[in-house]
Amino acid sequence: MASLEGGDDEANRIVMLAHLTRLRRVCCHPSLVLPDCALPGQKVESFMDLVADLKAGGHRALVFSQFVDFLSIIRARLDRESITYQYLDGATPLKKRTEAVDRFQRGEGDLFLISMKAGGTGLNLTAANYVILLDPWWNPAVEMQAADRAHRIGQKNPVTLYRLVTADTVEARVVELHARKRALADAILEGRGSARLSAADLSALFENS
Repeated sequence: MASLEGGDDEANRIVMLAHLTRLRRVCCHPSLVLPDCALPGQKVESFMDLVADLKAGGHRALVFSQFVDFLSIIRARLDRESITYQYLDGATPLKKRTEAVDRFQRGEGDLFLISMKAGGTGLNLTAANYVILLDPWWNPAVEMQAADRAHRIGQKNPVTLYRLVTADTVEARVVELHARKRALADAILEGRGSARLSAADLSALFENS
């Protein structure tokens, strides 16, 4: 990637976010960036192995991704394996959203697939005792808000969270950024800070790519 040192910080942020988003999408599945790519998506296979283990143990899970087209790939694979699920994203009408939640709470569906932005607030999904984050979000507070959908009042079981991260990639460095920015995350949760990352923060994610 061309050097972005100097110049306007906001312009640098926009360019780097675009490049980083492509790298993060490749981590989810190669076809999200290269539509004709025949390479398999290892994250999908890892996810399916995890789902098989959860089903064998009689568990149900909430599954979050920020990429709706990646959730479409997951849905297609679940359909092939005859694994039942509920689904919602930001385009789901309110009535269908409510119906999907009610069905899942009644026991209809092994999984509930939810886009990260659609699942941040307003959902009570205590029928799940596992949460799977398919890709790390910039702001760990947003991840925790999504995961809290299973921690609401009425939850009687411990809730376990899995985060699927592709090793030695930008995803792993996003998780490292979470650790370095834990004080910032705490400030966000307390309403004292901003989730905004600087150009320098974003540039560090390209190191050793």
